Amino acid sequence: MSTISVKLPAALRERLAAEARRRNVTESAIVRESLEQMLFAETAARGELTCADLAGDLIGSMHGPRDLSTNQQYLREAVAKDYARGRKRTR
Repeated sequence: MSTISVKLPAALRERLAAEARRRNVTESAIVRESLEQMLFAETAARGELTCADLAGDLIGSMHGPRDLSTNQQYLREAVAKDYARGRKRTR
């Protein structure tokens, strides 16, 4: 992670510090979160959302191999499990 310097007016700096204390997180975490929200909203307003943007909170939430398409054995096992549960896949 890289570092930047930002100059803030005193009132904004005080509000940032108070919010960090209230949430028990670092000021940097709040600044990062705020920037991400603002940039995401700007991207959404322009209609430039990607699938990764839309599913961002889901990425990394599942356990297992990273990509079933790169290992045919994992793919076959996943299809077999679905078939055993009564879900037939069509291609």
